[in-house]
Amino acid sequence: MEWRVHMDSPNAAAVIGEALCRCGNSCMADVDEVILLCVGTDRSIGDALGPLIGSQLSESGPHPFEIVGTLDRPVHAANLSETVRRIEATYRQPLVVAVDACLGRAESIGVLTVGRGSLSPGAGVNKNLPKVGQIYMTGVVNVGGFMEYFVLQNTRLNLVMRMAKIAAAGIAQGLSTLCGSRPSRPRRARPVLA
Repeated sequence: MEWRVHMDSPNAAAVIGEALCRCGNSCMADVDEVILLCVGTDRSIGDALGPLIGSQLSESGPHPFEIVGTLDRPVHAANLSETVRRIEATYRQPLVVAVDACLGRAESIGVLTVGRGSLSPGAGVNKNLPKVGQIYMTGVVNVGGFMEYFVLQNTRLNLVMRMAKIAAAGIAQGLSTLCGSRPSRPRRARPVLA
């Protein structure tokens, strides 16, 4: 099941938060860490959605979930496989929520989608990268189908910044609620993953 909401909807952050809770509720009993994996690069405006979300959340204070992928330390095509290996080696059973920008139809620009399942980073630009996450969130930043690299480079920064702000608010709400529903168990010190 997927939940879609346009970033300009007045309740967009609440819809995102609720969608993340619904996607993750059934598996929280066995999870030892919730990880937000923000995929993308700051070298392309259109592909910076993930790192912008990661940075906004990192700067907004401590959260009960781990954030991997920021503007300072982005997770992109060159280091995605290594990042996934580090997560798998560090945690017994993490719940990974993967976030990435995507391209779509003109009428879908600004739409954020949350669902159960893995994300295929780089699919819009024909990159063969590992699938990541048990829950995904994508944001349509521009039109796809022709000259994708050029389109990503020429995406409006204002749109991506606004989308990141709404997405970060919804993620903070949803993942904090999910982490609060986890059965209490001793927490170990968090390693630095990125």
